[in-house]
Amino acid sequence: MIKKHNSHLKIALIQSTLHWEDPHANREMFGTKINQIDEFVDLIVLPEMFTSGFTMSPANIEKKEGLTTLDWMKKIAANKNSAVVGSVIFHDNDNYYNRLLFVRPNGEYETYNKRHTFTLAGEHEKYTAGTERLVIEYKGFAICPLVCYDLRFPVWSRNTENFDVLLYTANWPTPRINAWDTLLKARAIENMVYCVGVNRIGEDKVGHQYPGHSSVYDPLGELISLSEKEETIIVELVKDEIDLVRNKLPFLNDRDDFNLLN
Repeated sequence: MIKKHNSHLKIALIQSTLHWEDPHANREMFGTKINQIDEFVDLIVLPEMFTSGFTMSPANIEKKEGLTTLDWMKKIAANKNSAVVGSVIFHDNDNYYNRLLFVRPNGEYETYNKRHTFTLAGEHEKYTAGTERLVIEYKGFAICPLVCYDLRFPVWSRNTENFDVLLYTANWPTPRINAWDTLLKARAIENMVYCVGVNRIGEDKVGHQYPGHSSVYDPLGELISLSEKEETIIVELVKDEIDLVRNKLPFLNDRDDFNLLN
């Protein structure tokens, strides 16, 4: 059981276009956007594959770029005194991963490899799927960060560890944005958590359109924030609100016990 304390968590959701397969340009762009945040935030959230876009050609990205971006995130986190999270293409032990990095201000970090690779785009043929879920304790909140297609799988997202926040970083396209909106709300309600989704915006080099819809839902599924333009959205999560809802409506006490077989 993760020990938690009442607190507030101010998060910045950076909804942005991306430079296709150009990690240097994306780091420069996000560095500028992050430096323009003129108030203190506890956590900065970037989209899925924020240094490349959702490319199925990971070999076009230099193998060292994952580590280069990790070092960049450490510098950003230290300079802003904020944690930074997002997923990147990461080459490790001769495999490519869609790897989420959660970097703390002190330079410590945790990783999560996307479990549900997007078979419709052939992601499973290019990237190795993860097998372990991650729950992070940060500033009194227990946070479970996941990646894009994971959102469609409620068992993998199920709140079996009493975490407070589900966080999805994504490249979710326009034709299926209704599913994004609906599933974020559903994950908040069924798990009695804040549900945060950060999506990109604009068009990529293979013609996919992304409408944003980065959003935050409270533990009852009420919409707190939703954006459809390129911007940084700042939202504050309140731990007391989670406790209040769960004490009044103790639905999690009746959840099913289960084990994943694979």
